[in-house]
Amino acid sequence: MEAQEIIRCRGHPLVLGTHPTTFEVTCEEHLTENGNCIIGIAADKGCVGLSDHFRSLLCHNDAVLVTRLESGGVTAEVHAKGSDRLTLDHPTDLVWRRSTFACGRTIGISSDAVAATLPRELIARLRQGEEIVVTLTVTRPGQGS
Repeated sequence: MEAQEIIRCRGHPLVLGTHPTTFEVTCEEHLTENGNCIIGIAADKGCVGLSDHFRSLLCHNDAVLVTRLESGGVTAEVHAKGSDRLTLDHPTDLVWRRSTFACGRTIGISSDAVAATLPRELIARLRQGEEIVVTLTVTRPGQGS
């Protein structure tokens, strides 16, 4: 089975994209230099806003999450895993993690990209405040479509 969500948010002059283990999109409107994992603000949904169908597919250990980040013609694709430990109950945040740590903000674990490894051209566009479209596609292998 497969489900897709689209999240729209924007960059900010303080997007640094230097965090070594995570990246984040948030509904919050502000950003400080301490938020070096945050790549998008003013998102139109956090974890809790994801559809029930999407959430039910992602909360399995065999779930695969593909995230497409697109801003100003620059695109990055990130692969991560779902988990039965995900609660997806945070109202404002979505966090992709290189580790397997899971909390209410976590949308993907074992991510193959983090803020520090995202394309610098993408980060540059986000520092200009450009819109970013985050397309989330979750699949469960062997479950049909």
